[in-house]
Amino acid sequence: MDGSHDLELVLRSRTPIVVIESQDEARMLQLLQSITLRRASTNYVPIFRWTITDGLQRLDIALEPQTLNSEPTDVLKHIRAVNKPGLYVLLDFHPFLADPVNVRLLKDICIRFQDVERQLVLISHKVSVPQELEGFCARFDMALPDSAERARIVQKAIAEYDAEHPGKKVQIDPRAHKLLVQNLSGLSYADTARLARNAICVDGALSRSDLPQVMQAKYELLNRGGALQFEYDTATFGDIGGLTKLKAWLTQRRPAFRREQNAAHLAPPKGVLLIGIQGCGKSLAAKATSAIFGVPLLRLDFATIYDKYHGETERKLRESLNTADVMAPCVLWIDEIEKGIAGRGGETGTTQRVLGTFLTWMAEKKSHVFVVATANDITAMPPELVRKGRFDEIFFVDLPGKEIRAAILAIHLSRRKQALGNFDIESLADAMAGFSGAEIEQAVVSALYSAHAQDQPLSNRHIESEVLQTRPLSVVMRERVEELRAWAAGRTVNCD
Repeated sequence: MDGSHDLELVLRSRTPIVVIESQDEARMLQLLQSITLRRASTNYVPIFRWTITDGLQRLDIALEPQTLNSEPTDVLKHIRAVNKPGLYVLLDFHPFLADPVNVRLLKDICIRFQDVERQLVLISHKVSVPQELEGFCARFDMALPDSAERARIVQKAIAEYDAEHPGKKVQIDPRAHKLLVQNLSGLSYADTARLARNAICVDGALSRSDLPQVMQAKYELLNRGGALQFEYDTATFGDIGGLTKLKAWLTQRRPAFRREQNAAHLAPPKGVLLIGIQGCGKSLAAKATSAIFGVPLLRLDFATIYDKYHGETERKLRESLNTADVMAPCVLWIDEIEKGIAGRGGETGTTQRVLGTFLTWMAEKKSHVFVVATANDITAMPPELVRKGRFDEIFFVDLPGKEIRAAILAIHLSRRKQALGNFDIESLADAMAGFSGAEIEQAVVSALYSAHAQDQPLSNRHIESEVLQTRPLSVVMRERVEELRAWAAGRTVNCD
């Protein structure tokens, strides 16, 4: 259940060196000791631990560390000289594998393994094994705690709190308990236990209010590379004027995405591609999607993925997508996706591999990650991405009509605590023909500055003055806007 059975099978395979890449060092040592104790009745083997700070120390009986064997070369010479079987756990030995003397000593131990079973276990966050030792090695990947084990970890944290606070029991919300166990997926044993304790110790209770902090801490643990951003400030569709068809589409698919009981027979949605004119609400719609689904929002920044070293770009993308899988259920927002997967000068080979990695993940992913990709320049989009089947639907976000402009204007005036009765919303909406949502907001902001400078309350006159001075994108880039509209007609679903 906890991975010890699989680890024991690897140890019994009589491989001279076992490599374990793990940050959960204490957990791995605990498993190795328990395996040694279980085997004691039939095949007793002493277990030793080595660190460069404490040297060699026997773990199955209480003995002081042998500090004379603290140097890497010295401990390998000592192990080579021992004529009895033993299990030697070398912690953080990876920097010393570049020394040819150490490599030769390790090879000597491996070659003589049939005569004396001195088995080495290398535990570190990352271990690059020299080529000449690969044939003597087996790698073990510790499985992350499954749902049942996470539930046991949470229960242990609850029991520890109760023991430390006599007469005070942890107040448990059953729904929050279930969500906590679910949301701790993808973390190591130690991180799972730590976040569970943190959620309980803050107020001696497990409640829904604990979950956002748990998800934030989980994200920070997983996203050490920095390519993903956890978006804390999400929006609601009440903050967006228009996009009625997109809102209805997402609302219909919410039960399937959330795996509600009445929609268990439905396949969860994969994602949408939002194409449209700049400033018309694509990014805001991506943020609001996470709110309507009730899940965290992650933003993938392609600019931080590209690397000058061969293969590093694809590795960073794979790690980011794996993080999204672990954070599931969630919404993954990829803003201006065409800039990340279109040709980048001489890097066309890299971008093709990035595109292939992303498309493969989209096709094969089993996790509940809903992708919202936004794009402004359809001419830069590769045909492999926009063909039917990649996304569940492709929506076009057009310039807002009069009614939507009026709704957007009302939203921005209300947000700035302006009484709507003081404005002629209809006439202002007429004057803003061709304006995007962002341009409408900017007109309100600029008008507020003008009114403040004149020491007057904001009025229609101030907003109309700003509108007359503004040349919207639909005028400045008329040809590009019309070209985009012509492409979208018949190929996409209009959001309104």
